[in-house]
Amino acid sequence: QVQLRESGGGLVQAGGSLRLSCAASGLTFSNYGMGWFRQAPGKEREFVSAISWTTSVTLHADSVKGRFTISRDNAKNTVDLQMQTLKPEDAAVYYCAAANLYTGYDQRRYGYWGQGTQVTISS
Repeated sequence: QVQLRESGGGLVQAGGSLRLSCAASGLTFSNYGMGWFRQAPGKEREFVSAISWTTSVTLHADSVKGRFTISRDNAKNTVDLQMQTLKPEDAAVYYCAAANLYTGYDQRRYGYWGQGTQVTISS
């Protein structure tokens, strides 16, 4: 059974930093592109960042470029999202997702999803 478990969410002041982590189990992690998506209240879920299974490719939404960094550790089956200079508009539930041999923006390609972790930004 595949499980993706996010952690690291919480309350942070605008301008602050937060690191999200996702632990994967039940899959051959090194075969999967990993992505982070987010959904704010009343909005559709949107792409944030993705990293290829070889770590050679990373993608970021324009709204987070230069502020967020995605990384993974294939030995530990984890993928992290380092978020800096957080803005009120970054507040959302953040989801970790896995896509077999795919790295990209298309949510439909991600077959496994975590339950999400809440990120709240105080201004």
